[in-house]
Amino acid sequence: MLERDVENALVKRVKLLGGTCEKFTSPGRRSVPDRLVTLPGGKVIFVELKAPGKKPTEKQLKDHQRRRSLGCDVRVIDNKGDADAFSG
Repeated sequence: MLERDVENALVKRVKLLGGTCEKFTSPGRRSVPDRLVTLPGGKVIFVELKAPGKKPTEKQLKDHQRRRSLGCDVRVIDNKGDADAFSG
């Protein structure tokens, strides 16, 4: 299974929940999460997607910690089962 398979499952699940699952890029900044999920009720979640068995890089982990210290919800999903079960 590839990262894109996990990503496609998350996008499908978020749409079923009535939300958006946008690609997240930040020009001039590397190692940002892959997706920005917005759910009904104003819930916003940054999601890092990985292929099964893969882990975030040190730079990605540093970015996740920076966002969490600001009060953001940052999650890592590395398998289709977790993407399918995503509930926000």
